[in-house]
Amino acid sequence: MDEKWLTKLIRNCLRQYGYDAESLPLTDLEWKQLREKILSAKTTDEEMDMYEIVNDVVYEYITK
Repeated sequence: MDEKWLTKLIRNCLRQYGYDAESLPLTDLEWKQLREKILSAKTTDEEMDMYEIVNDVVYEYITK
């Protein structure tokens, strides 16, 4: 899956929760971990909508 597209989905989801790149700066490693977690979840449950997966992963990240 395209890395840029996943990054864009994550950014859009963060904006929905009221965050932007400045208020929640992510390291390159954190971006990579989020993308990998999303891809792993998609592989595990192929029928789940990608936007739902991204939302779940981002929500889990910001609430930890």
